[in-house]
Amino acid sequence: MDIVDAIRTRKSVRGFKPEPVPKEILSEILKIAVHAPSAMNIQPWEFTMISGEVLENVRRNNVEKLSSGEQPHPDCVMASWPADSVYRVRQVELAKKIFQLMEIRQEEKEKKARWAERGFRYFDAPAAIIISVDRSLSEAGPLLDIGAVMQNICLAALNYGLGTCVENQGLMYPDVLRKFTGLPESKRIVITIAIGYPDPYFPANKLESGRGHVDNTTTWCGFE
Repeated sequence: MDIVDAIRTRKSVRGFKPEPVPKEILSEILKIAVHAPSAMNIQPWEFTMISGEVLENVRRNNVEKLSSGEQPHPDCVMASWPADSVYRVRQVELAKKIFQLMEIRQEEKEKKARWAERGFRYFDAPAAIIISVDRSLSEAGPLLDIGAVMQNICLAALNYGLGTCVENQGLMYPDVLRKFTGLPESKRIVITIAIGYPDPYFPANKLESGRGHVDNTTTWCGFE
């Protein structure tokens, strides 16, 4: 796939076919992704790939903790947005579009809760990628590098007919991930990515999120 087409067509996939993703394909995607830019070539990323019984155990335990009311306790500080900001407006608009596609009305709290639960199940994808870094690194330092390799994963996946969803629900209970994968406390879990073959009939996969015009966020200096 042409790189420009990949960038323009990449989107979050929230419904997947049950078909498993071959280990060999996931390995190829990672080999491509690690060519991401990295400050001073430190390459801070570490990957834990989960599928099968391990993923099912993680899903089940995540949902159990969520249902019990246990407060999330991720390794990293989660992003937040001021209530009266354009960022919050964009977030709300996205949620409204998803609920509309999924036929979830504003007052249907139970359906909203079930939708939120899907994120903790990695949207029922057949595989998930956990990206972590060593705790010897500062919390903010590796984030640009992680963002770059994350984007490469999402773009490379398209070459193999795969879809992805970058999500933080999957890391809200890091003790669950550590229990079933053996990830040590010395590793800080930064982000997770659901990955699999997109289900074209899943309603939320029809979502096309817009982007603001670049002219509104660009300042040109020294150009004629």
